[in-house]
Amino acid sequence: MGIVVRQSFLNLISIGVAFLIGAVNTLYLYPTFLGSKLQGLIIALLAISNLVQPFISFGTQHAVIRYYSKYNKKSEKDGLLTLSILIPLVIVLLFIPIFFAYYDQIRQYLFQSDQSLSRYAYVILYIAVSTSLFEVFYSWLRVKLKSVFGNFLKELYPRLLISFLLISYSIGTLDFENFVLFLIYGYYLRLIIIIIYSFIVIKPRLNLNFKKDFKEIFKYCLLIFLSGAASSIILDIDKSMLSSILTVENVAYYSVAVFIAAVIEIPGRAMFQILSPVVADAINKNHYKRLESLLKKSSTNLVLVASLFFLLTNLNLDDFYEMLNQDGYSIGIPIVIIVSFGKLYSMSIGCINNIISNSKYYYYTFWFSLFSSVLAVVLNIYLISEYGIVGAAYATLIVLAIMNSLKIYLVKSKFNIHPYSKDTIKIIILSGITYIIFSNLQLDFQPFINITVKSTLILILYTLSAYIFRLSDDVNIFIDKFNKNW
Repeated sequence: MGIVVRQSFLNLISIGVAFLIGAVNTLYLYPTFLGSKLQGLIIALLAISNLVQPFISFGTQHAVIRYYSKYNKKSEKDGLLTLSILIPLVIVLLFIPIFFAYYDQIRQYLFQSDQSLSRYAYVILYIAVSTSLFEVFYSWLRVKLKSVFGNFLKELYPRLLISFLLISYSIGTLDFENFVLFLIYGYYLRLIIIIIYSFIVIKPRLNLNFKKDFKEIFKYCLLIFLSGAASSIILDIDKSMLSSILTVENVAYYSVAVFIAAVIEIPGRAMFQILSPVVADAINKNHYKRLESLLKKSSTNLVLVASLFFLLTNLNLDDFYEMLNQDGYSIGIPIVIIVSFGKLYSMSIGCINNIISNSKYYYYTFWFSLFSSVLAVVLNIYLISEYGIVGAAYATLIVLAIMNSLKIYLVKSKFNIHPYSKDTIKIIILSGITYIIFSNLQLDFQPFINITVKSTLILILYTLSAYIFRLSDDVNIFIDKFNKNW
């Protein structure tokens, strides 16, 4: 776990800074300078492009991680990398004419509530193509265990880009039309950067020698593509349906709330960037004891750190929204709480998703994703209609609870392993006690001071308790090394 912990920590810093910048964008710059309507538009366009992205990448980025460590010869590895680029490029050439042939129908459907915004629908295609190819080249870096710079480009770069564009818009350097154009330019600059860096790190050669395993790889890509498409629906269908059923302003309110709740996923996003190829390597070499160790350690570490993020987030909500001081946005407080529980459960299952997608049982991801996407659509239609914006949060929680439980059952039945241990129970008890203590602590200072004081006290109590009771060996070792180096 050494390289995993080290790169996870570096990725955690990058993602943490990205979230801070994203918070400034989402909670201040967007509402202040663009307003909820245009903020909702940009978020909806990016969300819909995420729905399109799996159709272009076709799961090839996952195939690189799944099969790269399986090959020993460089020619075979180069053949896999070549294939991972050819498939998306062919799809792009086929997809672009179809998109523009039905462009009027697409934009009329997507922006039923406000057709004046439909002229920006073209952004969806351009961003989707860029992010699809970016993910492919990022997978090249991940299999070489070089996740840090790619993670910077994936997480931090887009937030910095948005900040730059919003500030430029606020001082009049850009109007909204140019804001949208430079958003696209920025995404393609990121793509160029990662292509150059990938070729420096991995030095591949064009090789069409993939006939031997083409059928197996294509089958894997097809199922992962279908799974990814369904998963994208789960991630972004709520925002898309809110813009369709309600208004784009509700997309802004909901997105802010989900953004806050997503802070809980920061540790997992940092860890999985490097852990996925390590899990694939263990499976390809039949190291099942190591696999069980990776699962339990990843679960324990993520439950410990994600629970801390859960406490810091939910115990400061009232002060946070008061500090935000934007009309209408406080409707998102119950959404943060509801979605937070689903996010915490997702973190608690550790690297189960990596195990399933990189094993011979990968086809289950398709059925899980298909079922969950259908469930997400049905629940969102019903719950948004019945309960409005909060209904989307309930739909998210229900889907996450059901799907994570099914994944735990699958890994237990096929590998006879599960993510939890006695330490998991101890962490839950510690988190519960901490929540009870600080939920009753009321401070009468300014919101920012309240957040700072309460967060500091939570951090000290929680971290010291976790360290003293050795709730995670990896975390204790890391803290000891950090203290020694410091």
